[in-house]
Amino acid sequence: MGFTRTLVLNIDRDDDIGFKADVESPVTGRDACLDAAIRLALADPEDSDLNAIFQAVSTYDKLIADGEEAEIAVIGGNHFRFIEGDRKIAKLLDEVIHTTGCNQCILVTDGGEDEYILPIIQNKINISSIQRVVVSQMPNLEGTYYILKKLFSDPKISKTVLVLPGLTLLLYAISYAVNRPEIATMVIAGCVGGYLLYKGFSLDEVVRSEVVDLRSTLYRGRFSFVTYIGGIIFAIIGVMEGTSALTNYWDGSGIFPMAIIFLWGAVAWFTLAAITTSLGSIIDSFLYEHESLSRAVIYSYFISAIGVLAFGGMSYTLSNLSLDQFPITQDLGITYIIQGAIGGLICAFVGIILQHFISIWAQDKGEAISFQ
Repeated sequence: MGFTRTLVLNIDRDDDIGFKADVESPVTGRDACLDAAIRLALADPEDSDLNAIFQAVSTYDKLIADGEEAEIAVIGGNHFRFIEGDRKIAKLLDEVIHTTGCNQCILVTDGGEDEYILPIIQNKINISSIQRVVVSQMPNLEGTYYILKKLFSDPKISKTVLVLPGLTLLLYAISYAVNRPEIATMVIAGCVGGYLLYKGFSLDEVVRSEVVDLRSTLYRGRFSFVTYIGGIIFAIIGVMEGTSALTNYWDGSGIFPMAIIFLWGAVAWFTLAAITTSLGSIIDSFLYEHESLSRAVIYSYFISAIGVLAFGGMSYTLSNLSLDQFPITQDLGITYIIQGAIGGLICAFVGIILQHFISIWAQDKGEAISFQ
């Protein structure tokens, strides 16, 4: 049987030990982990990560008492950006494994967000056991009220639980205030559906990353900052145009026609917003990063192709729904979808050809610089 050395590992994905207790990760060794737990307890005695760290220490002590070779470590991620935090956890876990020489792991977690990083840990080391720590509470009305109060005061939970009902009530109030109660259900259904899709597809992480990128382009003086702002403006205009088309042509026939009408009115502006944004990336790539220029160019052409195809397809679809006052007839809808297909293929083809020649140019440019 080969040599076995066990790592008792606690992952603090939102880095409470760093954010609240100012403890730098990774924390290795029994004494250091106890010190981190005490500092976190002084900073926030009610944090569940505190119990998980003490459970890790207890598990470590049992392994040592049984004569096993073991090490203990606590690793924190990022309190605000989970994508960067997960990358940090993967990097620090490599360091801990290399330093301690462990070849299997007992993961101690308080559940919830920490268990999202299981695939990262399994990719680095064999997990032989998982211990989930559940904090016991008094089963009475006062204790239940206290727990709910703490949950709602937690920003991570309140953003999910409270925002949706609050948004629904606010939209109802606005709809009745403008004397259009008949659109209240439609507006709320659209907003709630959009919010659920926004959270369901983790678009909040994407939006947060885009905001960080936008701030970075401003600080570095990149041209793409201006085109980002232009893209945002065009996207807002697209929403307004889509809403205007919805008001003019939707006859209450169903959710599917409603969505298609909105996108039909907004797709040209959304496409323009994406192309404007990619234009900044093209200019910045040409000036600073030649190797990424071909990707920026092909992106703009593919976006154009998708926009043309989408407009043609939606025009044809809506022309066959017999909507009142819709300006596109069935014959014209057939013309639009044919033109959209041809235009989309041409855009994609031109983009691929340009990407090929730009890739060759960028490679030659890089070789010329390396020779100098």
